[in-house]
Amino acid sequence: MDLYNVYSLFDVNIVKGEGCKVWDDKGVEYLDMYGGHAVISIGHSHPRYVESISSQVAKLGFYSNSVINRLQEQVAETLGRISGYDDYSLFFINSGAEANENALKLASFHNGRTRVIAFDKAFHGRTSLAVEITDNPKIIAPINSNGHTTYLPLNNIEDVRAELAKGDVSAVIIEGIQGVGGIRIPSSDFLKQLKEACEEYSAVLVLDEIQSGCGRSGKFFAHQWAGIRPDIITVAKGIGNGFPVACVLISPKFKPVAGQLGTTFGGNHLACAAVQSVLDTMDCENLLDNVNSVGAYLMQELAKIECIKDVRGKGLMIGLEFEEPIKDIRRKLLYDEHVFTGVSGTNVIRLLPPLSLSMEQAGEFIERLKRVLGM
Repeated sequence: MDLYNVYSLFDVNIVKGEGCKVWDDKGVEYLDMYGGHAVISIGHSHPRYVESISSQVAKLGFYSNSVINRLQEQVAETLGRISGYDDYSLFFINSGAEANENALKLASFHNGRTRVIAFDKAFHGRTSLAVEITDNPKIIAPINSNGHTTYLPLNNIEDVRAELAKGDVSAVIIEGIQGVGGIRIPSSDFLKQLKEACEEYSAVLVLDEIQSGCGRSGKFFAHQWAGIRPDIITVAKGIGNGFPVACVLISPKFKPVAGQLGTTFGGNHLACAAVQSVLDTMDCENLLDNVNSVGAYLMQELAKIECIKDVRGKGLMIGLEFEEPIKDIRRKLLYDEHVFTGVSGTNVIRLLPPLSLSMEQAGEFIERLKRVLGM
């Protein structure tokens, strides 16, 4: 049996990782400035993470959600405390797309409506409704194109209010920082106005923090820079440091109904062990402080490179926009300088390194990038 060929693969076989570095099967060392799509948060093979999962699987890897799981309660307490959302409820699932599916399902149950407002260049997942609210027609199959979504420009509150005034909008969903869309940041004023407008028109505000959450922006959630509290928050990627787990944080305005939501694997014992180790590490190692200091240094130094058209982002979620396509730059970074980076569209390089990236490693990346750019 062959693999279903849907990925464009680099000719690199990564077999080992530690901290912010990975190694291929030939022993070549790479600096990881991408963290596998922002998934690696506390670093590859972090000792606390390895010990937590190893000790848990030796005791119990899985049992269903039909029995008490005290690990879920422990994660909920820790996540609520660290994120500042201890009055919200927590629902576990397995992926970011599932998190958004469940968030929009809750919104529709809550107000009985079916229309969703999303934003230009949004990416929210590849499953049924999650892909319909993703602004990429190439990945929306006919069966997923059901007319639920209205896409609007980012940071234009008047357009949003005009749609909300029609009275049929169930939810507005927005990324804390657009990742796939090119590291586009909703302004603080826009987020505040969005929250007020959703309250006025009884629509549910969903913050997709799947890529921008878990400390990546320098606060636990990127929307916290604006000082708002959305109705629902979706979390995945970095929350498990590579273990497939996701969460929905749900405002007290929603009352749980038995059987309304459900999952087989969500919140299993290994997933909880992974999340707990991530949260404990973020807390103990002051990773938010590191994100802010190293991220500020990176953006300051990158802004000095004249051939980069724009440097934007927050913390360790950074976009480098060039005038020309960046395909060759990215390939040279990988094959000549042994650095992993990401991409948004044709002209933007995305940097999403582990939150533990050191100042020395940040400087090392800048030097390697300069060599690729001929500086």
